[in-house]
Amino acid sequence: MAVKEKKDQKTVGVGVEALWRAMAKDTVTVIPKIMPSIVRSIEVIEGDGGLGSVLLLNLGDHHVESKRKQTEKIVELDDSEYRFALKVLEGPALTLRNFSALTTSFQLSKIGEQETLVDMKVVYETEKEEANTGDIALQPAISYIQFLEKYVLES
Repeated sequence: MAVKEKKDQKTVGVGVEALWRAMAKDTVTVIPKIMPSIVRSIEVIEGDGGLGSVLLLNLGDHHVESKRKQTEKIVELDDSEYRFALKVLEGPALTLRNFSALTTSFQLSKIGEQETLVDMKVVYETEKEEANTGDIALQPAISYIQFLEKYVLES
């Protein structure tokens, strides 16, 4: 099994501080607000919500009963560099696409007062690499940033 990665960038029309706060500081409350059909709630089951914390995501009803929970760990949280990363420990993000590992990283860079560049990267392992596996792994991060941008703009 080889470790693979896929990267993308997106420019969003909100300031870096507001986006950072919603993404990294308030993630436990923001994610269920912006994606309620996907994530109903998030509990911090280990740590204080900062670096090293383990999060339990209670997923929406579109998952079968046995797949309604996912655990993720905050593996990077750097306020000064605006870097944030989550590693999936167990749950549908791994099992539905046969990933043995999946970590999603975000790097925010200020472009202007109300404009931020978001660099996204997924690092994953899978036994069944297909032509679009990297795109599949990266799609949730892209959607997350789009939802976050909308949330910050409406807040």
